[in-house]
Amino acid sequence: MFGVGRDLCGSPSPTPLPKQGHPEQAAQDRGQMPLSDSVTTCLSPPVHYVICRLGFEKKDTYDISNILSENGEVRWQAVAEHVCYLESDQSVDYIRSIRSFGPVCECVNLHFQSLPKEQFVVQYAVWFRWTNYTELFLEVFDVLQRTQTTEVALGLMKLTSCLERALGDVYLLIGKDCPFLLRDLLASQQLAVVFGQAVMNVLRVFIGSPYGLNLRNVLWHGFASPQEIPAKYCAMLLFLTAGLGQLLQTYLLQTKCILVHRPYVVFVSLEELDAFPDVNHEALSIAEELVKLSSFVLKTMLPFWMAALTAFKQNRYADCVILLLPQLEVGLRLLFTATNKCPNRLLTAEPSALYTTFDEMLAKHLDNEEVNQLPTVLEEPAMEFLWDFLNHQEGPRIRDRLSHGEINLKAFPREVANQIVAFAITLLCRFSDEDIPFKVKELLRIVYGFANQEHVVIKPLMNCARCYRSRFHPISRLKKQVLGCMKSIHLWPELPTVPEEHVRTIKGLEGNAEASTLILMISEIISQLQQYMPQNCSSSDDPVNSVLTERLLIELCDTHVCTLYSPRPVLEILVVLRKISTQCHRVSEQVIASAELRYEQWMKKTLRSRQRENYLRMLTSMKFLSPVLRLVLVLVTLELVNVHLVCKKNPFDYQQYLKFLKSVLQYTENLVTYTSPERNKWDETMELTNKSLMKIRKISDRKLMLMQLAT
Repeated sequence: MFGVGRDLCGSPSPTPLPKQGHPEQAAQDRGQMPLSDSVTTCLSPPVHYVICRLGFEKKDTYDISNILSENGEVRWQAVAEHVCYLESDQSVDYIRSIRSFGPVCECVNLHFQSLPKEQFVVQYAVWFRWTNYTELFLEVFDVLQRTQTTEVALGLMKLTSCLERALGDVYLLIGKDCPFLLRDLLASQQLAVVFGQAVMNVLRVFIGSPYGLNLRNVLWHGFASPQEIPAKYCAMLLFLTAGLGQLLQTYLLQTKCILVHRPYVVFVSLEELDAFPDVNHEALSIAEELVKLSSFVLKTMLPFWMAALTAFKQNRYADCVILLLPQLEVGLRLLFTATNKCPNRLLTAEPSALYTTFDEMLAKHLDNEEVNQLPTVLEEPAMEFLWDFLNHQEGPRIRDRLSHGEINLKAFPREVANQIVAFAITLLCRFSDEDIPFKVKELLRIVYGFANQEHVVIKPLMNCARCYRSRFHPISRLKKQVLGCMKSIHLWPELPTVPEEHVRTIKGLEGNAEASTLILMISEIISQLQQYMPQNCSSSDDPVNSVLTERLLIELCDTHVCTLYSPRPVLEILVVLRKISTQCHRVSEQVIASAELRYEQWMKKTLRSRQRENYLRMLTSMKFLSPVLRLVLVLVTLELVNVHLVCKKNPFDYQQYLKFLKSVLQYTENLVTYTSPERNKWDETMELTNKSLMKIRKISDRKLMLMQLAT
């Protein structure tokens, strides 16, 4: 699959990406990939014209007083007059509108450049408060004074994501379930009620519509290089955002409504994201050299890469990731188009077609139903990382949340940025020219004094990349659930209990015999299933406690189960298995809480007679509940390890199997109900458990479990 080059760690590396040629020529010759050094733009000719030239065709000089009053209010009627409409259906004529707005945007940009910062703050800061991030817009003003192209692009990306989030908050003043896509949000009737349809049409000329400038999408998807985004469009969006704040204030005063900002997404359990070691100064220095040499990087995008690495060094972690994610998309798109022999798809699509984005590049099949070759080239660990960080619903979904303004940029965690930077470095290493190792060694020899430093710096990153396994696929989440539940059940023996003689003194507690019967049935089921467990799980005089152990579950969960492109039946089974595990954990937590509370009440002698009897019944029930819950967890895990075999079942057997799993789920749900503090029906748990164990034994006898298909 790969060539014979060597990577920076001395191990075999993939063949370098095919060199690219000019994209327009590539579109005509789909069989070859042109030279990367020759790619001057990732914008298709029509899109390049719209963004880079159309707004400069009118040379008129525009007066800022036409659209800005003396007291600093945006004259929206005058602004909206520059939106042109088609005669046929009165929809927006985007080409004429962009051409008309060109001089207006230039005028706004010059106006901002002429304003002292203090005056801008006094005149405009109050009108940015509705975005819940006034500081960002003040930063964008500073960027416009410097007109550094990379900073302008970054400012636009942050501005559009923040604006989208704020518009969503406004939408929720009237509507429910805010649209996920910006274009749907801008086209909504709810925003038209607040701001007016003419105002929304102005915004759609600049963002949200594939027929307009579409600045947000071409930047966030990595199609535009820094020099291709005119600063005047950034200035215009800054101006329009202030104007929206003025309109919103009027609406809120009239309606007496209060704008509520949705809380930001907070990354919890950051340790789950910790796949790569810390990227230190030496690794960043190597990365800066690799960026200049690697064929994974388009030369027109080099400023973005360098700015991202600089941002990481300066602890600006949100900026780093915002800059880097689109560049990962560009590099992967380059690889995608090369491996699937469709070089024309390196460019932005036209309004009538879809862009080639992460969603399509990570999919199993192309839109023509052919198999996508990118996963084969990237290999499973890299695909797992991308799915984990970008796509899985329970993962961080970093690109979605950043681009839609769901994350607090001021508190973006270093841990997340570190993972993205580290992964990017591994891609730079893997897809590089064959002479890169020599060049980097020379750099290290000069900077650090010895040539083998790359082993120390880069090798840990490469090793982690090769060993990565999914953490947010339903399979991975189920493994974590199972182990967490087992840890909870393992706390039971440590719970304080009353002396055993107290249990025997209460009349009507004949549950010990029934509990022993249930434990015997559990032992029989274990004996049936033991052949499907790891060989070192041997029973002793106590088959239940010697087999149903945490060590067994850890060993089973260490078994690799493919997560990429799980078929529908697999996902359906996983949903049920996860629900079973969740209910088991709820039972355990309820038992622990009840046992601790009742013991405390017992010792304080605050329990009534019936409560004392109920507490003692609970202690009796715990003797069989612990092994039965552990048995259920082992069953769940054994089925998980063999879950892909469900695809071998015929439709009838599949339905029978699903019915069985749902019966186990029903059992655990009933256990949750009966063991709740409100119900405390401990005798009923015994009858429930007996019926469920009989079903498990019956299914085992019929060889319908997935683990039994494996043999």
